[in-house]
Amino acid sequence: MSTPSISRSALCGLLIASSALLGACQSQSAETTATTPSTTEPGSYPVTVDNCGFQQTFESPPQRVMVLQGASVGEVETFISLGLEATILANTQQYGVSDIPGMADKVDALPRGALTLNRAGDVPAEQALALRPDLVVSTWSGGFDPKYGFASRDMLHEAGIRTLVNPVNCAYGKPHDITPAEEQAYRNGSVESSFEFLTLIGEVFAVTDRADRVATELRARIDSVRDAVAGRPPKRMLIAFPGMSSMNAGGLPAIFSGNIYDSVVRAAGGEPTFPDGGWELTGNLSAEQLANAEVDVLIIGALSADEDLDAEAAKLFAAYPHWNASKNNTYAKVSDGIYLGPANADAIEKIARVAHPSAF
Repeated sequence: MSTPSISRSALCGLLIASSALLGACQSQSAETTATTPSTTEPGSYPVTVDNCGFQQTFESPPQRVMVLQGASVGEVETFISLGLEATILANTQQYGVSDIPGMADKVDALPRGALTLNRAGDVPAEQALALRPDLVVSTWSGGFDPKYGFASRDMLHEAGIRTLVNPVNCAYGKPHDITPAEEQAYRNGSVESSFEFLTLIGEVFAVTDRADRVATELRARIDSVRDAVAGRPPKRMLIAFPGMSSMNAGGLPAIFSGNIYDSVVRAAGGEPTFPDGGWELTGNLSAEQLANAEVDVLIIGALSADEDLDAEAAKLFAAYPHWNASKNNTYAKVSDGIYLGPANADAIEKIARVAHPSAF
């Protein structure tokens, strides 16, 4: 089974493009202890999980969690959504802006463990071991690949450290033994994948009731949007991040499509302009393709809190005046809600209200 086509270079391109993400590379003093949540459900341990083919048993809830970067913020936001901030020993996921009100400040407030990260914002193996976490969380399997300088899952396990990969990304960066189910899960990543990780963390930390409650509330909001836009002609939607233009060979805004991105668009009553485009589209989309694109709604994304998305949308509308979105000045402003994580509901609501205002 071959590794999915998304490459480490594409991941690093996203990291290097983001000053907000690179801000996580600055070392910062932090407390080195954390407390277990007082609301752990009794009688829940031991908990055994098979995560990406790596079976582990948790005898008690982790108390010293390290969250690895991987160009994601969804994992750490899931911990916050479940009220597990106190368990985080060191967080390297950083974005600086969120579709969830107040979430960016909560992420900023987490300890970073006085780590000295590499240029891509990753934790070298020796530092991961030296900090003595009891759980290390990565958004992708590549976060445990020694060829990138990371500690392997086996190495960490031998040191008594448990590890978790976001299940949708088991096949992403996994060096070997990728199963057909793992590859299919990666290819078919969707909003449901965000809930899968939330459920996993709820199980490991014995807060399944809390995880179920959060998931139910978020699903209800998404279903409410789907019901509101049902039966309406879908709008063609384009997700563009001007601040990530270094990811495109021609310096165009980074255009995201495929798996989770298309899932968010469809939940909001749209169809992606470039369905299933993946990272190949992001890196190689041409000016001609963008000029010929059908765009009813521009979904313009923020990479940092100081970006002027109104001005960025105006630039794109001036460059592509034939888009329906340009003619009608139709755009929705988002940030982390189009990625894996608990912010999907917030982004879907924002997009749907712009695309189908009469439905709300």
